[in-house]
Amino acid sequence: MKLILAAVSLFLVSLLPRNAAADEWGCEVLLCVASSNPTWHGVPECRPAMDRLIVAMKAPGFSWPTCPEGGAGKPGYEAFADCPAGWSATQGDDVGRDATRELSRCMRSVDDCQGWQSRGVDRGDRSQAGGLGRVYHDRPPCAYIEYMARPRREQPYYFDIYDETSNRHSRLYFDLKR
Repeated sequence: MKLILAAVSLFLVSLLPRNAAADEWGCEVLLCVASSNPTWHGVPECRPAMDRLIVAMKAPGFSWPTCPEGGAGKPGYEAFADCPAGWSATQGDDVGRDATRELSRCMRSVDDCQGWQSRGVDRGDRSQAGGLGRVYHDRPPCAYIEYMARPRREQPYYFDIYDETSNRHSRLYFDLKR
């Protein structure tokens, strides 16, 4: 399916004029980001439209080029990937004025009480090792919550595209790195 979508995208991009109007430019951008193998970076016809987009995004009053025919407006943005299996997303650890509400960490509860022996830790104690943090909440301290940094997406932007034939939405992730 992705290969067919990429082939159709490449064909349609080649048909678009070089000096496309705003909505044509939006459709050209949409077709380029739909390319997955190779990504838009590997499609020479996509470079002008995507470079134009990246430059335009830095200008004051930037408005994302849309593609009404493709059913796509402004894309979404998800900085973080899903947490690994068994972990759930949670807010960052920052406190105070600069605290963030974004779900930038992953957490899981660990119950390591089988064969438990005192480790000399108390409720509220924290430890850090190998990128994982632990906060001990209960006595005995064999049950704790483990935290880790949430992985960042390589392709944080996305479009949700509706497919009328399957009556489903597909999410197309892409990046805007040059």
